[in-house]
Amino acid sequence: MTLQNKHILIGITGGIAAYKICTLIRDFKKSGAEVKVICTPNSLNFVTKLTLQNLSQNEVYIQEFDVKNWKPEHISLADWADIMLIAPATANTISKIAQGIADNLLTSVACAFSKKIIIAPAMNVNMWNNPSVQANLKTLHKRGIEYLPPENGFLACGYVAKGRLCSLEKIYNAVEEALNYSDSLKGKKVVITSGGTIEEIDPVRYISNYSSGKMGLALAKSAYDMGAEVVLISTKDFDCPFKLVKVKSALDMQKAVVEEYNSTDYIIMAAAVADYRIKNFSKQKIKKGLEETITLEFVKNPDILAELSNKKSENEIKPIIVGFCAESENLIENAREKIARKGCDYLVANDISRKDIGFGSDENEVTILNKNGEIKKLEKASKNVIAREILEWISTK
Repeated sequence: MTLQNKHILIGITGGIAAYKICTLIRDFKKSGAEVKVICTPNSLNFVTKLTLQNLSQNEVYIQEFDVKNWKPEHISLADWADIMLIAPATANTISKIAQGIADNLLTSVACAFSKKIIIAPAMNVNMWNNPSVQANLKTLHKRGIEYLPPENGFLACGYVAKGRLCSLEKIYNAVEEALNYSDSLKGKKVVITSGGTIEEIDPVRYISNYSSGKMGLALAKSAYDMGAEVVLISTKDFDCPFKLVKVKSALDMQKAVVEEYNSTDYIIMAAAVADYRIKNFSKQKIKKGLEETITLEFVKNPDILAELSNKKSENEIKPIIVGFCAESENLIENAREKIARKGCDYLVANDISRKDIGFGSDENEVTILNKNGEIKKLEKASKNVIAREILEWISTK
């Protein structure tokens, strides 16, 4: 990935962490990016305009109506930038942007910005936990604005708690990833399933699995950033800027996927779907008796992946159907057997015997197979990176 000739617009607000952004500007410049900086007036209490100008090698923008040509600054800066980063982002600025308030240059640019915005909040822990701030963050997230949560540590106010600006490495990587997304899914519709299905035993009990839904969510976010219309069918609740269909059981998931089938270009079955369900669901809570054991009878759930693959006729190109498999041994051999049996176009194989990847982890390492026998291994990385690499491979084959 590269930042060569990318245009990065950084908004700095009035928090003590403002001084850290000097290092970030230098790192962006060393990577070949063009950087411009907008400061709120209060941010200059923590970092000087002269320092930021020398580091960015550009004018630093502060006043909203300091217009040098016919085009207002908030429009010209929004047009110039490929991405907007607001760091540190105070509770005040977050709340203004969420509510559409444009009362200074930074918030006016954010209001006019139609491309990717990333914010990195930093504030006192009590401000971070304030329900209004959290509601405003959810509002921004639903609009497609990415935020990088603050970290735990020593705060300027003396607290040791969550609120300090996340690492500069994390901010740099988020910007780099966002600027290196392709638009290969622009104009396409992508349906993704995620999470482990829930099969009810009685009104208070169920069987499920360890799937967190993180891989499916990462795929949905990446597809969205690559320009796709995204439908995420999940057993988990997520705040997201695309359509979320909440389901519970394998039968629920099957129905939701089938409803989207005819209008989609890609179906990615990342969910961990239960193979079996309870044959006779008890409408009343099953009481504990004197017996030492209890027997539950199961029936097989529909094989959604195989049914979707069989639904495609030989001359149909779309939808492209992608399956996932979780294996604890003989990963490639089992994956080859599964893709042949299921008939899907691609299969992503996970090694669940490893504790550092897979279920519940923020990282993964997978191997992709296609029905023509090609194999591509994706080395261990964050699930966001793995998701992007999966989508880039299947969308360009």
